[in-house]
Amino acid sequence: MNTRGMALLCMTACLGGCATTTAPTPTPLQIQAFQSKGYESGKSMVFGSVMSVFQDLGYIIDSADKDTGFITASSPSTDKTNLLDALGGVSTTAQTRATAFIEEIRPDFVTVRLNFVDTRHISGGGGGFGGTSVYASTGQHDKPILDPKTYQIAFDKIDAAIFVRTGMRAQSPTASAP
Repeated sequence: MNTRGMALLCMTACLGGCATTTAPTPTPLQIQAFQSKGYESGKSMVFGSVMSVFQDLGYIIDSADKDTGFITASSPSTDKTNLLDALGGVSTTAQTRATAFIEEIRPDFVTVRLNFVDTRHISGGGGGFGGTSVYASTGQHDKPILDPKTYQIAFDKIDAAIFVRTGMRAQSPTASAP
């Protein structure tokens, strides 16, 4: 057996012994469970709190409509281009997009459903003759964030924002007026 064949055999044997475990994909019901939370509060209070938390987390509010209860936001984009991509003329930027749906179920009880998605924008072109590009392409790849901890952290921050706003409302002079 030649050297190349022996190296291939060794690689195959080594890789065959490696076990990779991936977490099972959650069901739609499981996703909804960790993306949603109910609040014993009015829609205006919760809507403002969610907006505030998105901004505190560094998101830029793209749109917000209190009537529909829908908020869209996005993080600033970051350059994710590595050296090999840069040499090949490929540029990659990453961004996280977030949405929130605040729904009034009954007076003073609303639910919030959050959704976070990692987005990669890829653009590039190959080298051509005399600096002209032989090809150029762009693309976008979206990957839902399905880690329940991410949502728990966001809901903890929303809880705190509602607590602060409730305290501020109780202390305001108009709150105690007859």
